[in-house]
Amino acid sequence: MRYYIIAGEASGDLHGSNLIKELQLLDNAANVRCWGGDKMQATGATLVKHYRDLAFMGFVEVAKNLKTIFKNIAFCKQDILQFKPDALILIDYPGFNLRIAKWAKAEGLKVIYYISPQVWAWKESRVKLIKECVDKMLVILPFEKEFYKKWNYDVEYVGHPLVKVIDDFRSSVDGRQPSEKIVAVLPGSRKQEILKKLPIMLEVSKNFPDHQFVVAKAPGVEESFYNELIAPYSNVSFVSNKTYQLLSEAKAAMVTSGTATLETALFNVPEVICYKGGTVSYQIAKRLIKVKYICLVNLIMDKEVVKELIQDDLTAENITKELKETLYNNDKQQQIQSDYVALKNLLSQGGNASAKAAKSIYTFLTNARA
Repeated sequence: MRYYIIAGEASGDLHGSNLIKELQLLDNAANVRCWGGDKMQATGATLVKHYRDLAFMGFVEVAKNLKTIFKNIAFCKQDILQFKPDALILIDYPGFNLRIAKWAKAEGLKVIYYISPQVWAWKESRVKLIKECVDKMLVILPFEKEFYKKWNYDVEYVGHPLVKVIDDFRSSVDGRQPSEKIVAVLPGSRKQEILKKLPIMLEVSKNFPDHQFVVAKAPGVEESFYNELIAPYSNVSFVSNKTYQLLSEAKAAMVTSGTATLETALFNVPEVICYKGGTVSYQIAKRLIKVKYICLVNLIMDKEVVKELIQDDLTAENITKELKETLYNNDKQQQIQSDYVALKNLLSQGGNASAKAAKSIYTFLTNARA
């Protein structure tokens, strides 16, 4: 069968690549065309657009690039029509993907959404559009099934794909012990968000001269960009394409919001959440977003497992205070570890999420053909 898959960021590229691998095991004739990144391309899929060319963050940034966004949407529609897929599979990235979903449904295409947009956080009205134009929704967070239930929309919970990804990696480095002196720094994947947060995070290194702070470089961002930022700090370095290795060795971490917070937790690394956005974008988001937390770990557990330092609270002084607690307070460390175990159990309920999602998609399409 022919699959057209759209992912718009690094995490979507990761999950998309694992989904493609599982689809290929089920469907020997799988022909995949995609928007994504290097990982999806490495499966043998034909990459149409790289996510780094699609990454516009925040209300202001999006407004500035509307012309490019609309041009990409028009190109995408044309490319889909030429490919004539059996299914359009959308991975998160709602601003773009929901527009494509509405159009695709009108064109008579089968529309499958894998990894729901965060409609439970804001723009809940999007659920109406999802119900109208998405034939099958596969969710990866345990509370999402109940959320959609109140909208009378039946979705399938497949578990979180990161659980197996990280279990597999940890098995490959079995026996490696975390260093007492390494602090991982995960400042995001886009230049504009890195520039907002990383300089503040790096200032913290001055208060821990006996620790090594290691920044995880984002794919697609040049090394010179990081060299300039870390040059003033003697105990700071960076690594490329080694985020999981870094997390397997780290004693603690400073992490921006997003998938990285969950990855860090699944590596059992205590973390401090560091978020700062543009002033205008933040003020708009503050009025629209309805959830208690910005960190996925806290959202899933419905309590503050790890400390969130947001916007004006994100200062070197506040991070230092929280990092000291994380590094040196045994009671805090034990509580975090206990919560991390409970978190993993919640996310493991669906088993191998990528395999389960692929089987669900393949079965759905096979039955639709019958």
